[in-house]
Amino acid sequence: MLQTALIDAGPAVRAIQNVNWLNPSWDLFIVLFFIVASLIYGISLGRDRIIVILVSIYMALAIVNYIPFINAFTANISVNDAFALRISVFLGVFILLFFFLSHSALLRTLGHAAAQGPLWQVMIFSFLHVGLLISVTLSFFPANLSNVLSPITQSFFASDLARAIWVSLPVLAMVIMGRNYDD
Repeated sequence: MLQTALIDAGPAVRAIQNVNWLNPSWDLFIVLFFIVASLIYGISLGRDRIIVILVSIYMALAIVNYIPFINAFTANISVNDAFALRISVFLGVFILLFFFLSHSALLRTLGHAAAQGPLWQVMIFSFLHVGLLISVTLSFFPANLSNVLSPITQSFFASDLARAIWVSLPVLAMVIMGRNYDD
């Protein structure tokens, strides 16, 4: 009876049954990272710190995309090395900005620096933060490496439309939710 219930449960259960846990794919890693990071990481940080992280991601993305020496330097190295360089610079700039912004007046202007915020807001911002981070990271992939991902993962994180949505949704959420801490 349980097996009949699992068969009738739908495509999500069939997808889980088809996962090769001994040889996981990048798609599985991305999905698991997305779920675990959204839940655990977001709750541990709280709303205001996640917003600082979002601002840091946007600033790091702008710096990596428009800093002139990276484009000149990547023209002289192989495609895989250019990818690694862009990811490394992005992560380095992101971590530095987060460190400096979290110790600046920005955190105090966002709200109560020690407040977690309502759980539903923390979960929404956490979901958007992790989705944005995955989308930005995958945007640095060369085309031949992104073809390794499944079409669903590509359309959800790596397509032009997905990148536009992931870049826009956190800003929209910050505008809508503002500094309101009322449940």
